[in-house]
Amino acid sequence: MIRYPLGFDTPTASLCSMSVVVPVFNEEAVLAAFHQRLKEVLAKLDEKVEVLYVDDGSSDGTFLILQNLQALEKQVSVVRLSRNFGKEQAMSAGLRLAQGDAVILIDVDLQDPPELIASMVVAWRDGADIVNMRRRSRAGESWFKMATAYAFYRVMNMLSEVPVPPDVGDFRLLDRRVVAALNLLSERGRFMKGLFAWVGFRQVTLDYDRAPRAAGSSKWRYWRLFNFAIEGITSFSTAPLKVATYVGLLSAALSVEFRRNLTHLAQ
Repeated sequence: MIRYPLGFDTPTASLCSMSVVVPVFNEEAVLAAFHQRLKEVLAKLDEKVEVLYVDDGSSDGTFLILQNLQALEKQVSVVRLSRNFGKEQAMSAGLRLAQGDAVILIDVDLQDPPELIASMVVAWRDGADIVNMRRRSRAGESWFKMATAYAFYRVMNMLSEVPVPPDVGDFRLLDRRVVAALNLLSERGRFMKGLFAWVGFRQVTLDYDRAPRAAGSSKWRYWRLFNFAIEGITSFSTAPLKVATYVGLLSAALSVEFRRNLTHLAQ
């Protein structure tokens, strides 16, 4: 089992041509099916591949399944975080440990089909540094979640100084140079979608239809999604700070004027 601290330095020379980083949290219901489909996809690629699972403090049987996969397959590596830090930190840990010339981030719930990896690799081989995967449709998701996701990206891009590609999740391919740049950033509270956009490089976007979750349930609750959206907006926009400053100045001015009027009346 891989056991590295979160501050592990990214290797300067890659040991494989591609890494697939998979953050997982309590996904025992879908993990085996995901790995089987991923393995079938990777077997068709002419690449030396490592699959790195990052267990974000699971409390079910996820880690036991991962241990078994690692024991049976030499291309599989597993890192287990000491507790549930959240998906952003799990992805960051995976990026620090990944050793490939290209790194693919993918969720385990099979909403993002592993079969699309081949097209992502082609785009990378053609010169793209980042291959964004844009959701053309989102099967199996409620109208409320789709509406709030739509609103989030539009509000984010109205306020943010760095445009974030709308309808693009964490499913993407990153060149080694991009990974190295991300690993140099010191942010502790990370909004990865914003960081992917902020680092720049040559980015291309492929469209796909997102499938329903294959098994299990989403670990994202609406309140947590709301907090995540607020963190993203405040991390990449000065607009909230400016609004708070203006409100504070206005409140101070009104307070001074109110006291002045009270003093005048008292006289």
